[in-house]
Amino acid sequence: MRGAFTGLCVGITLLLNSGFVVLKRQDSVSALGSIFRTRCAARCLSLHSTRIALSTRHFQNNGSLGWCQSHKQCAKCLEPCKDSWELKDGPCQDLCEQAFPKRHGECVTSCEFLRSVMVVKQGDCPAPERASGFAAACVEGCEEDGECSSQKKCCPNGCGHTCQSPKNLYRGAPLKPRKELVFEELQSGGALEVRWSSKFNVSAEPVLNVLQRRWNYGIHPSEDGATEWQVLARTSEERVWLRDIRPGRWYQFRVAAVNVHGTRGYTTPSKHFRSSKDPAPPPAPSDLHVSDMTSGADRSLSVRLSWIMTADLDIPVNHFKLSWSYSDQTSLPKLKRRQSVSGDSTYAELDDLRENRSYVVELQAVSYWGQVPLKGSKAILQFTTNQRQSNLEPTVIPVFVKPQSDLLDVGTPFYQDGQLQVRVYWKKGDPTVNRYRVQWSPEFCSHNGSRTQEKLITQENFASLPGLQYSCKYKVIIQPVGSKARAQAESTTFYTPSCATIQSKSPKPITCSTASVVPQKVLIKAENLTAAFSVYMGNVTGLFSWVVAIPQPPQQVTGYQVTWAELITESRRNNLPNSLISQSQILPPERNILVVSGLQLASLYRLEVQVITTGGQGPVTSRTFQTPAQGMPVLHYKPRIKKHHLRSVMERH
Repeated sequence: MRGAFTGLCVGITLLLNSGFVVLKRQDSVSALGSIFRTRCAARCLSLHSTRIALSTRHFQNNGSLGWCQSHKQCAKCLEPCKDSWELKDGPCQDLCEQAFPKRHGECVTSCEFLRSVMVVKQGDCPAPERASGFAAACVEGCEEDGECSSQKKCCPNGCGHTCQSPKNLYRGAPLKPRKELVFEELQSGGALEVRWSSKFNVSAEPVLNVLQRRWNYGIHPSEDGATEWQVLARTSEERVWLRDIRPGRWYQFRVAAVNVHGTRGYTTPSKHFRSSKDPAPPPAPSDLHVSDMTSGADRSLSVRLSWIMTADLDIPVNHFKLSWSYSDQTSLPKLKRRQSVSGDSTYAELDDLRENRSYVVELQAVSYWGQVPLKGSKAILQFTTNQRQSNLEPTVIPVFVKPQSDLLDVGTPFYQDGQLQVRVYWKKGDPTVNRYRVQWSPEFCSHNGSRTQEKLITQENFASLPGLQYSCKYKVIIQPVGSKARAQAESTTFYTPSCATIQSKSPKPITCSTASVVPQKVLIKAENLTAAFSVYMGNVTGLFSWVVAIPQPPQQVTGYQVTWAELITESRRNNLPNSLISQSQILPPERNILVVSGLQLASLYRLEVQVITTGGQGPVTSRTFQTPAQGMPVLHYKPRIKKHHLRSVMERH
C-alpha cells in the first residue's frame, strides 16, 4: 500500500507542476472550463492511443495521461489543455510558436479544438422543419450557443436562429462513474485515497476522470455552508491520493467521466467524510511588532501592534487574546491589562501607555472545536516607550488619550445616532450622594468650533456625553449633588479623534464637518435673578426667583434646572480649600421661584438657572448672592411675588 501511495504521489506531484491538479477555489464558469480542457486532453490521448496501447510503462505516473506528458509530441498536444495555458486573442499559430518555436503543429490543432468546444455545445441541432412554438419564430434570437441557457444550442429554424434543445446530446460521451465513492485514510491522518468505479462504456475513446471537492468547517456537515466545488485532479485512473486533508472539515466529492465527445456530467455528491485526526490549535501569530506609536498632549502614548496569521488552518481563529503589562524603575508591581480582538484582525490599538516604561505583550490565537477552545502558542513582544525610541513630537490633536484621574475614566469616543459620543465613568465615594452633575465643554479645537458648555444630572455613576466635536480637547467635571457633606468636584480632560479617523473605522459613510450633529441651539434663558433672605434663630432661608421671556414655538418650556452652591473660602474655620458645595433641582415650568433653608450666615452663594425646553437646554444664567450677617434685620421678599404662590412653595419645604 505504501509503495503504491508513493508512486501515485509522484504522479500527482508531476501533474500539479504541469497544471493538471488545481487546488484553488473555482466558480461554476471555471469548473465548466475545466471540462473543456479535459476534452482537449482526452483528444490528445485519442490521437496517440496506439502508442499508448503498445507502451509498457503507461500504467505508472497517472496512467496514459502521465505517459502523454512525458512523450515529446503528445506533450505538445497537451500544452493548450493545461490550466496554465492562457488562451489569448490571436491565431493559435502565434500562441504555439511562443511555446514551441519548431514543430508546433499538434499544439495548433489542440488550441483550435479547445476554442471550438468552448463555443459549440455538445449535441446536434435538430432539423429546421421540426422547430415548433417559440423555437419556430422567424427571428434572429441568438448568434452562438453561449447565448442559450443550460444545454440549449443556437440552431436554425428555416427563417432565423433560436435557442433549441439539441438531439444526440450524449452521443459518444462516456457513462457516469458509479456514484458510490470509497474513502481510505492512512492511520496517521492527513492523506486520503478516493476510489470509484466506472460503468461499462460503449465509447472506445480514452476516458479521463475529473474529481471535484467541496468542504465546510464545523462539528456537523453542511451543504449550505460549504465552499464552491474545486477541481482536484484530472486522471485516467479511478483513484486519487490526496495529501491536503485537514482535520475539522467535512468533505464531499464527485466525479465526471470525459472523453473527446464530452461528458454526461458529475455524479451526485458523495457522503460526507471527515478525518479521524483531531484539529490542531492555531499556531502562534508571526511578525508581532509595533507598527505605529503616537504621543498625546498629556504625554500618554497610543501604540498600534501588527501581526501576521497564516490562513492555512484546520479551524479558523475565533479571536485573539491580547494582554500587556509594564514595569518601571519603581518598586510598583506590574499591572496587567487584557483585551479580546476579532479573529480576522491583524492589528490592535493599545491606549493610555506611559513614557519610559518597558512593556511586555502576549498575543494568543483561540479557535473553537464545538464548545472546546483550542488555544495556540503565545507570541511575545517586549518594547520600551522612551522619547528617543519613539522619535515622535506631540501633535496638537492626536489619537484619543485617556485621562489620568484615579476616580474618573473616559471611554473611547464612538459614532452613533449621527453624532460623536463618549462615556464617562466615576467611582461612588460618599454613600449619601444619589445624584451627580456632569458638565463638559471643549477647551480648544483644531477648528473654530463652538465652546458651549453642556451639563446633565444623573443618578448613575456613568454618563454618555453626546454631540461632541471632532479634533477637540474637552474638560469634564463631575460634581456630587444633594449631599450633606462638602464633596469635592472631580475633573479630567480627554481628546476627540478627527472625523477622518472615525470614517476609517466606520462601515457606514460619515459626513465630516467641524462639529457633530447637534440639536438646534436653544436661546431661551432665565433673567433678573433676585434673592431675599430671612433669619430666624441663626438659620437663614433664601427665596430665589427669576423671569423668562415668552418662548417662540416650537421651543416650549418644560422645566428649570436650578443649582445653588456655597462658595467656601480660606477664612472658614475648617480650613477647607476653595470649592463648590452645591445642590441641584429640576422644577416644573410653572415654578420660577426656589426656597432654600439652612443657609449659612454671612456666606456667599452662587445661583445657576437653566431653562429646559422641548428643543433642549438653554444657556446658564448665574448670579452670586451674600446672606446677611447675624443680627441684621430681616429682608423682606419682593412684592412682585404673589402671596398664594409663595405659600404654595413654602408648604413644599
